[in-house]
Amino acid sequence: MQNLLFKVSGLVDEASVRTLANAIQDLPNIGHIEISRETGETSVEHGRFISPDDILQAIVDAGFAAECS
Repeated sequence: MQNLLFKVSGLVDEASVRTLANAIQDLPNIGHIEISRETGETSVEHGRFISPDDILQAIVDAGFAAECS
């Protein structure tokens, strides 16, 4: 599995963190996800059948601004 780090903005409370986690977990081949509400850093472990762009799009579709670091 590979690991990507995203910088996500708009994580205002625990509900927004859950929304983000659910959006990412709905994608195929997702392993461990770690989200810091304070910094916006979101670490995503994923398999080779999903691209960073797919993950980024899921984050944006959930209503958050993000960039891959």
